[in-house]
Amino acid sequence: MDAVRRCETSRVSYESSKRMIEPESNNPFEMFSQWLSEAQRCPSISEANAMTLATSTSDGIPSARFVLLRGYDRSGFKFYSNYESRKGRELQENPRASIVLYWAPLHKQIRVEGHVERLTDSESDGYFASRPRASQLAAHTSGVQSEPIPDRGWLERRLSHLESTYPGPVPRPPNWGGYRLLPCRFEFWLGHSDRLHDRIMFTKLTDTGSHRDNSTSTDDSGWSYQRLAP
Repeated sequence: MDAVRRCETSRVSYESSKRMIEPESNNPFEMFSQWLSEAQRCPSISEANAMTLATSTSDGIPSARFVLLRGYDRSGFKFYSNYESRKGRELQENPRASIVLYWAPLHKQIRVEGHVERLTDSESDGYFASRPRASQLAAHTSGVQSEPIPDRGWLERRLSHLESTYPGPVPRPPNWGGYRLLPCRFEFWLGHSDRLHDRIMFTKLTDTGSHRDNSTSTDDSGWSYQRLAP
């Protein structure tokens, strides 16, 4: 009950150094890079690229988990996984997802929504070759990720067998590779002590769900943004 009570009564004062989010352009990737760089420089943040990945089945049953952002450019955000895992199966069934990066020491959060596609084999091969050997073997050891296994010993025996099977270079498993989230919407959130949090939403102008009115800033970048109520 103490844990429940603490959930009900705990309060954090968000003392942000900047009271408002002021986009320098209509391009959300520029702001994303600025915020991520700030998080990477923060000594109290060990994995600034950790993000929640939310997926769902075609009938709307959701699931979420933490993964690592492994690259991005103007086309989208890259992450890697087992294609036969729960998230892999859900993305095959419903190739839409959302990612969230939250940096508590900075009182900042970024949410991105969009369509997801698989990376090419060459992209996945290149990243897999850059991983430590132990991580490469772990990708094989997992087999069909998210499926039940007898016990921890089963994993350890399988790993020992794979170490003997691949004494040299470890090939990428055919059921493991990368994804790219192609964004259609960004939201930047900055916490404030008065709970009047600052929120800016960027929407891709080709997105059929975009809404424009007098509160919308647009230019030729292909994106528009609006300030949202907290």
